[in-house]
Formats: sequence, C-alpha cells, structure tokens
Amino acid sequence: MSGSGAADGARRKRLGAPNGEERCVSAMSARSEHHTVPLSVLLKRELANEKIERPEIVHGQASQSKKGEDFTLLKTECQRVVGDGISTYSVFGLFDGHNGSAAAIYSKENLLNNVLSALPSDLNRDEWVAALPRALVAGFVKTDKDFQERAQTSGTTVTFVIIEGWVVTVASVGDSRCILEPAEGGIYYLSADHRLECNEDERLRITASGGEVGRLNTGGGAEIGPLRCWPGGLCLSRSIGDMDVGEFIVPVPYVKQVKLSTAGGRLIISSDGVWDALAAEVALDCCRGMPPDAAAEQIVKEAVQAKGLRDDTTCIVVDILPQEKPAPIPPPKKQGKGVFKSMFRRKSSESSSTLDKEYLEPDVVEELFEEGSAMLSERLDSKYPLCNMFKLFMCAVCQVEVKPGEGISIHAGSSNPGKLRPWDGPFLCLSCQEKKEAMEGRRQSGGIVFDPSLTSRKGAKFAWSSCSALEHGCGRQSHYKGPGKKCMNKDEEIYGPTREPFLFQNGDKIAAEFHKKCFTPAELA
Repeated sequence: MSGSGAADGARRKRLGAPNGEERCVSAMSARSEHHTVPLSVLLKRELANEKIERPEIVHGQASQSKKGEDFTLLKTECQRVVGDGISTYSVFGLFDGHNGSAAAIYSKENLLNNVLSALPSDLNRDEWVAALPRALVAGFVKTDKDFQERAQTSGTTVTFVIIEGWVVTVASVGDSRCILEPAEGGIYYLSADHRLECNEDERLRITASGGEVGRLNTGGGAEIGPLRCWPGGLCLSRSIGDMDVGEFIVPVPYVKQVKLSTAGGRLIISSDGVWDALAAEVALDCCRGMPPDAAAEQIVKEAVQAKGLRDDTTCIVVDILPQEKPAPIPPPKKQGKGVFKSMFRRKSSESSSTLDKEYLEPDVVEELFEEGSAMLSERLDSKYPLCNMFKLFMCAVCQVEVKPGEGISIHAGSSNPGKLRPWDGPFLCLSCQEKKEAMEGRRQSGGIVFDPSLTSRKGAKFAWSSCSALEHGCGRQSHYKGPGKKCMNKDEEIYGPTREPFLFQNGDKIAAEFHKKCFTPAELA
C-alpha cells in the first residue's frame, strides 16, 4: 500500500524519491568541457553509454500443473518508435486463475495491448517510463471491464512486469508475488499481497464499501479456513474477473517502480504454489549460481518437495545483467548496516513466517514510484505527461472518444473540491464512471440473492431472486455457512455463498454456480 507515514517518508528520502510524487530519475550527465570535441568521439561515447545503459535480459520459467489455471507471458525485445530511433523493453506476466482459466487466458492475451493503448505514442524514453504506472492502472481496469462483458465468472491474479533499461515496473493484483535481489545484495518486494488474511488495509476497504469479511462457519458455528470476502467467498481483495463476487473486489493494481544499478539483479515471479511453500530467502538461496531456466526449475522442485503439488506451481526467473557480464550468476548477499523491512505482512503460515524479518538494504535500488490505492480518482489523476492533453476527450480507462459534455471527470463527487475541480480531466465514459463508483462503494450493483425456500433436483435448498444485496449461496443445513446476513427484500437469513463444490454430510457435491441470473422454481425442479 502507498506509504504515507514518517517511517515510509524517511525510507523514500533514503531511496531518493520525494513523497507522493510520480517521477522518473534520468541518468546524470557529465559536465561539458569548454573545448571542441570531434563528432566521431561524441558518437563513440554515445554508443558506449548506450551499451552500458541497456542491460541484457535473460529469463527462464518452470511449472507443475495441478488445475491447469496458471499462465505466463514472456516477451523480450519489444520495440516502440522514439523519435528517429527504436527503444526496446521486456514484459513478463504471471496469471494464476481460479474458478476456471478464462480470466487468466483473456488477461494474458489482452492486458499488454490495453496498457500500451493508454500511453501516448509520442513520449520520449523518460516520459514513457514515468507514464507507465498510470497506464498500468488503466490497462488493468479496462481488461477487467471488457472481460466481465463476457459474463464469465472466473478470476485471476496478475503480476505484470515491464523492464525498460534498468527501470523495473511491477503491477499486481492478488497474491502472485515478485521479489528482487539486486547484484549488491538484499531483498526487495515489488508486489503487494492482496490476501485478506494478511492485509488489514484491504479488509477495512472492503467493509467500508459494503462487503463483509469472515471465515466459513460450520453448522455448529466453528470458523474454518482463511478470511474471505462475502458475498462470493473469495480470499483475495483484488483480481481481474470474479464478476460474481461483488465490485469491491477491484482490478486496480498496486504499482511499484524501481531503478537498478548497472550491476543488475534477479527477479523471481511466482504463483502462490511457490510462496505457500517457500520463503523469499529460501527461493533465492536454492537457485543461487544457476542460470534462469535452471533456477526456475529448482524453485518449483523445492516448492513441490516442501508441500506437495497442492496447486498450480509456476515460477519465472529474470536476470537483468550488464551486457559485458558473461554468466548470469548473482553474487551472495553482502553484509551491511542498512535495513529493509518487508512492506507487507505474510499470511500466518509456518513456511512464510520469515517474511516479516528485517533484510539488508544496500543503497543501490532507487525507488521511483509506489502506489497501492484502490481509488481510481487517485490513480488516474492529472500527474502525467503534458502531451496527454491531446487525449483530453478520451476515456482514461477504455480509450474511447468522449464527446464534449458527455465525459465525467474523475474528480466528480470529490470530497475535497478546493483542490480538485470537477471540470478538470482526465475524463471517464459513462460505463467506466459506473464501474468506478461501484468499486468505490458509492453504489450497489444489482445482483442475485439466495432464496432458501426452494429446493433443487438434488434435494439441496437453494435458488435465486433479484436483490441489490448481491448475495448467493447454498442453503443446505449441512453446508458450511458464511457470515449471517439478512436479505434486503426478505427477512430471511442468507446462507454462506460458495464458489467451489463442497462436500455435504451425505457425500454429494454441488457447485452452486447460478450467477447473474434470477431462477424460478420451474428452472430448479
């Protein structure tokens, strides 16, 4: 989450980034001499500097499948035109689907294009890097919005990494984490953990938006399992998809941007199949000295050996190396006096209890940007390159043209009108404004609720009726019960919602996947 306290401010100051500002740090240029330098010498210098500035990107991946819902995106040497030249960047994405693979596949195929469409085409290198955090937010929200139009109920975590030169930008929703070990040593956490179990800020946000957070309850009242969001029973607070859960499960990503030294470093991007079994230090240590492909294989092997193949287990290893460095072998971490604490609390499991310990912090990784707010009005604010003024009448999320008088400023309805003027851009189209209001808890989505008075052909009592409470679930008494809640239309208790089949006392199973539809008794007969 975005750091705003004194300690976080001190950390930002130490890392060289001013509080609350999005910026890009350019390389410092040497002072010019007061004599003429031959053009040939200048060209040689420029070529030499370019060789030093542009790292070599080497990557590898490995996976063991349990459900077939993990997907990856690996793209190196992506090109874009900058003035008269070409600039290259690399993209790595990990998509851990749940309740099916549709959301993960759709995000893999569309997210990058949606991010790039939110970036003006005429930005120079520094402007492009500085605009990435905002474009990533727009791209994530557009991908979620477009996928939900397909009326599919699956969801996915996303950890999306863009590497431009020595600048690494990471956007994430869910619990597929990304860590960085710079060549000089230390561990940096570049993603957030949006599990409700370990993220108090997200629990507060969901309850403030009208959702409920609690564990599954057995018929006897005992609570079991991790904290979940109700309705829906999802244990994550942010994802792409999950249209059946409620719009306070948002696709707005946590974004962190850092600049490495020219010594480089190693990234590990993994699904929870890895992080549920291995702490960050263990993952890094078990593959030290290996090239990325062998490192990824070793991490997956260690995770499966530690906990068994309980879930899809996927790992991407990316080495960011100086061009002249022949072998991608990160050196051991060196000792130092600096201290770097994890910014996120891990879930309370034995295997991951070491994340909250203090790690060494050499002053080699410079933080350029960090923001985790779920509020679109904060994430799409006007702190972006001036050339975006020519896109003033484009929706800031879906990039469709907004006719004069039809666009809605992201500042509309602001509680601080003295600083934010509602006629200031950027603007949203009507459908994106409706999504923004729903995500911020300012309106309730029409939805479905459970009516416990009907019985299905399997004998389990469950049915649906229209209600703005957006509740759903299985009403069989032997089924696990979620947090008690009254239907807004009827004074009847709504039983705990479920997204996956559960075992009943008589041994049968039922998925209760009746989403976004009102069923009649005849349809359930």
